[in-house]
Amino acid sequence: MKNLIIILFIIFLVWMGVGAYLINTEHDKAEIVMGLGIFYLAFLFMPLFIYYRYRDGKYKKYILNDQKLKDAFNQQGKD
Repeated sequence: MKNLIIILFIIFLVWMGVGAYLINTEHDKAEIVMGLGIFYLAFLFMPLFIYYRYRDGKYKKYILNDQKLKDAFNQQGKD
């Protein structure tokens, strides 16, 4: 999965590079290429990346709950 994400990111970088080149050469389809690149980033790459990063419950340490809030307030009161 990690290799797939790296390959997809490289494809995105190349795609944006080609789009930037097309915009600089004032090609007719330059905006379409750039728009499809952003579409690719938003609806294909980012969901796969987010799934890969948080699939094993690694996100739980970043979620605020009552105990963490109480600990934070107690820590703030000690300072």
